Amino acid sequence: MAGRIRQSDVDEVKARTNIADIIGDHVSLKSAGVGSLKGLCPFHDERSPSFNVRPGVGYYHCFGCGESGDVYTFLQRMDHVSFTEAVERLAGRIGYELHYEDGGQAPDHGNRARLLAANQAAADFFVEKLGAPEAEIGRRFLGERGFDAEAARRFGVGFAPKSWDALTNHLKSKGFSTEELSAAGLVSQGDRGVYDRFRGRLVWPIRDVTGQTVGFGARRLLDDDKGPKYLNTPETAVYHKSQVLYGLDLAKRDISKTHRVVVVEGYTDVMACHLAGVTTAIATCGTAFGVDHIKVLRRVLGDDSGVGEVVFTFDGDAAGQQAAMRAFAEEQRFAAQTFVAVAPDGLDPCDLRLARGDGAVRTLVESRTPMFDFVIRHTLSRYDLETVEGRVGALRAAAPIVAEIRDASLRPGYTRELARMLGMELAEVTRAVRGAGGGGRGRGPAAPQSTRAEASAPLDANVGESTERPFSIATLPNDPSTRLERDALQAMLQYPERVGDELLRHAVDSRFGDATLAVVRDGVAAVLGSTDPGLRVDRVVAEVPAPFAGVVQQLAVLPVPQRNDAELEAWVRGVVSSLIDRELLRQKSELLGRLQRLSPGDQATFSALQRALVELEQERRALRAD
Repeated sequence: MAGRIRQSDVDEVKARTNIADIIGDHVSLKSAGVGSLKGLCPFHDERSPSFNVRPGVGYYHCFGCGESGDVYTFLQRMDHVSFTEAVERLAGRIGYELHYEDGGQAPDHGNRARLLAANQAAADFFVEKLGAPEAEIGRRFLGERGFDAEAARRFGVGFAPKSWDALTNHLKSKGFSTEELSAAGLVSQGDRGVYDRFRGRLVWPIRDVTGQTVGFGARRLLDDDKGPKYLNTPETAVYHKSQVLYGLDLAKRDISKTHRVVVVEGYTDVMACHLAGVTTAIATCGTAFGVDHIKVLRRVLGDDSGVGEVVFTFDGDAAGQQAAMRAFAEEQRFAAQTFVAVAPDGLDPCDLRLARGDGAVRTLVESRTPMFDFVIRHTLSRYDLETVEGRVGALRAAAPIVAEIRDASLRPGYTRELARMLGMELAEVTRAVRGAGGGGRGRGPAAPQSTRAEASAPLDANVGESTERPFSIATLPNDPSTRLERDALQAMLQYPERVGDELLRHAVDSRFGDATLAVVRDGVAAVLGSTDPGLRVDRVVAEVPAPFAGVVQQLAVLPVPQRNDAELEAWVRGVVSSLIDRELLRQKSELLGRLQRLSPGDQATFSALQRALVELEQERRALRAD
């Protein structure tokens, strides 16, 4: 078994990795000032972004829930991997060869890394088998739906042979054990042992947001296949159907760029949309669109401004109508505007493309209907509007829907539209809408899990944990002196090269009034006083007591107020110089006090104090002139 990864390799991999690239696979990041990025936190649900990333120092921190760390911490928390696996994954990403203390090679892990490797090997196997003679039925299925060989390759579509053990034997020859194949959901257990889960089916790889294959969806092709029409990977350590969206790995960049996502119902619908130019299409994997899916999409959308769009496409049949109503039940979890697109004649995007071409798919999305309009019409369709009783019942059912519209400027228009559809007086409908405003889900956006109270809570409140972090910059006093100490440490940690060695060494000799910040200053001083004086955040974190590590990380990612490089340079040196100037002023005050207390006739001490005062004043002038 291989030993620990050499620390020099751990440091080198981190130095070569841009933390923003790794976090950007999960979160849509936007500029938040010079050298700072911000997005919606992946560790708790929130309306406005409080998750800050500093690529220059290699750290992130959420000022909403208190989560913080470096790129290794992020992978460990996000993907539930060990520290060693996180290092090995990043090393593989940049092509860096790791070395272990006993000289061994990278170990085979029996959990996430091995399951992902098994899934990828299975995906390669299925793709290869799509070209085999027995896969003719699969190729014909694709062709009949307008997908050629290039489309199949683009989406990784493959074929599972009609065999009990073809995949099992292939993967065993690659070194995977039966236990690993079972844990990955690639085999099933029967009276006669294990057998391939997918047999005689067309197979789609299901990938996570980073592009790693975590499972499969398989479509029935053969008449003698008595299984379900679609068979998916069961729940595993890497595959959770309530959190995975098919096509998100391909769509995420365009979703982030255009602030639009199109939610369709099936794998072939995703393919059809992307091939037709709707490259923001995704689909759930054998389950209804739910809360966890929304959390994933909001992070990719950067859903904090309300300018985005979520377009749901549904079949025109009764099942599609019900699916639309289920989606509406969670609609207010989005800050983005939500829409519904139903194709003419009830065609899904795949059939629509086949029947009317790529342009029809694009038109379907562009001709979307606001979700509220769709739901109101669907609600009214359940009532007989030709009768008084039917109209009254319809008003009672539809008024709360109008009252729930987040954009207050839209409510009057929908109220008038509802009155028109019901054939009722506008005043009567307005009263009903206003009366319904206090019930249901309410008029405003229901902040999902992240409330205003949570946002103002101390940063030591970890989501789902009772462990407290007693030291946080959120609890620091707000007086000018403490703010100066905080800003100076922030500048020193984030931009030590701009501060310069001379100012750094003077700054750490300054007295601090705040005890928490004084500990951080001591950590900086310890690093500067070591044999390797290079000031890095991780070295300061290692120096301070464990409860103070979070404060160092928070200071390392706290956004600076400046907008350009010139302003940043002035601010960095300015706040550190002000801290030193404050210390020199304190020393001057002490010297003046000593002069006042000096006994008459002690000329030698008097002269020494006078020289010290002159030197201090010269130092202050030089500092201010710098």
